[in-house]
Amino acid sequence: MAAFPAGFTGDPDALLAAAGRALDEAAPRFVEGLGAPASVDKGPADFATDLDLELERRIAGAVADATGVAVHGEEYGGPAVDEGTVWVLDPIDGTFNYSAGYPATGTLLGLVHDGRPVAGLAWFPLVGDAFAGHVEGPVRNRGEALPPLREGSLVDSMIAVGSFSRGSRGRFPGDYRFEILGEVSRRVARVRQFGSTGVDLAYTASGALGGAVVFGHHPWDNAAGAALVLAAGGVVTDLAGGEWHVGSDSALAAAPGVYDELLDIVRSVGAPDDYRPAQGKR
Repeated sequence: MAAFPAGFTGDPDALLAAAGRALDEAAPRFVEGLGAPASVDKGPADFATDLDLELERRIAGAVADATGVAVHGEEYGGPAVDEGTVWVLDPIDGTFNYSAGYPATGTLLGLVHDGRPVAGLAWFPLVGDAFAGHVEGPVRNRGEALPPLREGSLVDSMIAVGSFSRGSRGRFPGDYRFEILGEVSRRVARVRQFGSTGVDLAYTASGALGGAVVFGHHPWDNAAGAALVLAAGGVVTDLAGGEWHVGSDSALAAAPGVYDELLDIVRSVGAPDDYRPAQGKR
């Protein structure tokens, strides 16, 4: 089981309980607002709704008041996430899903200390799940402790792979992502794409998924789930196999055994730079 980051001195159980009450209080509004249209353009195929803004203000204020720990939110920002103890909040993870009325969406709240995961909460009000845990375990769903993750293998697992465009030229080019997807699909029971990093990581922590490949780097997407996977006895790194922290450019999370096989696949396809137009493999 993982250990708390050096220098963390809080009471993680008390912090989780207080933060969980704040998320419970906001959950009815989350459900009521399902289908909210885009209202803030954040770039290509990315947007926020008025509910994102409303829920972030409400939850951030309630969590800070209840725990005495400041909150950094996706929409309004906040204190630096790589120094001291900070909550990292995504009020609506999977906003595209939420706006479309698709239930793979929820609220994510991660606690980090000096950029390392301490605890996480992932609330999915539309399906009734609410996961919480700190890195020394266990993970609980609506207060009920879940069993730790068991050693597994890809052949028996469902693996979540992050959404992407084949034509993307970002930090992880579309062809690189596509190659990973193809190699994973050859070796697993099923591949799943939910369009929500929170879903991918939280249900990896619960044991429903064997693992998750996350191409995104935003700490508000990854921090809560990273903490939950560690709490469950899983492994979380970046795609290169380095320790996950809030500055990581990606996340690779899985149950023991499954993680090693996933990392082997990622390494086998080469480096992202191999897939850029100037140096491309093809």
